[in-house]
Amino acid sequence: MTNKILILILFICWSFSETITESRETAITRAVNKVGPAIASINIEQHISSFSFDPFFGIGFPRDIIPMKSSGSGVVISPDGFVMTNQHVIAGADRITVTLTGGNEYDAQLVGSDETSDLALLKLKGNNFPYAKLGDSDDLIIGEWIIALGNPFQLFSVSNKPSASVGIVSATHMDFGHQKESGRVFQEMIQTDAAINPGNSGGPLVNALGEVIGISTFIFTGSNHAQGSIGIGFAIPINTAKRIARELRSKGRVDRTYSTGLVVQPITRSIARYLNIPLSEGVIIVDVVDGSAAKKAGIKPGDIITSANNFPVTNPSDIRELILEKDLRSGDILVLDIFRKGKKMVKKMKLGKYKTN
Repeated sequence: MTNKILILILFICWSFSETITESRETAITRAVNKVGPAIASINIEQHISSFSFDPFFGIGFPRDIIPMKSSGSGVVISPDGFVMTNQHVIAGADRITVTLTGGNEYDAQLVGSDETSDLALLKLKGNNFPYAKLGDSDDLIIGEWIIALGNPFQLFSVSNKPSASVGIVSATHMDFGHQKESGRVFQEMIQTDAAINPGNSGGPLVNALGEVIGISTFIFTGSNHAQGSIGIGFAIPINTAKRIARELRSKGRVDRTYSTGLVVQPITRSIARYLNIPLSEGVIIVDVVDGSAAKKAGIKPGDIITSANNFPVTNPSDIRELILEKDLRSGDILVLDIFRKGKKMVKKMKLGKYKTN
């Protein structure tokens, strides 16, 4: 009888232990375990020249080459060793090395980078690398769990493992437009409250299924002096990153050249009065190049463009800015609201290829 009671107690303890173990394993822990091996610490080395000043000749000359080191994050996206990260992480690098989970270090070749989107693609020598599955950022749900993985404050070097922070998708389609100082364009960004800190840049945002849905890029710090996360971070949608990565892999660069064949000028009050146009905003088409995208779309001189892709157009630069901010390329469609001889109409123009003489 005593033995049976003892066996029963042991069985209950074992069952309870199994239940606790199972309760600790969640979708979050499974996602981290799934993607963790594909996280990369991106290590940058730059060679900076120091200068000495000769007061006699009044000139400066190089004295020493000083190695400067920094780091960021990345994610392996294919078994043959392609790694995605931010362009600002590797900008100006003379040498790039990548450390993967477990401590293995590899020299990385820069396949290509794109300052406008702030994305870069690296290549490691070898095959059979652990890699992350890329998800669909168009399928995000506001409030769903999300995980930021990476190398904040160079902590990857302490344990050769990525750090993880958990939050939710706070918002999507966050448009910051064209950043005049850096030249970057941040459109359709994902907002999250998962802690993103210095060093997380270039690392992945992962959903609960273990799929990469974004590339962590920047944070709001709240003040010029704050250095850490205050719960407002932003990531490039993975669908945008996929498109950029494909172009970098095939061409080593992103080709944003295009042609419309339009020659336009803004409508002023005097032009409106002279032409008897009941409009004071928009741009009037003064010429259409033969064989151009505009010609093929049926656009004519004298037509007035009032909006493009539902964005108001008041001067010629509005169309260029829209194409840049929406990352439209040759082959993409621009929907134009046209005013012609008192009638409103819509013309769909397929952007043409830019031809050099």
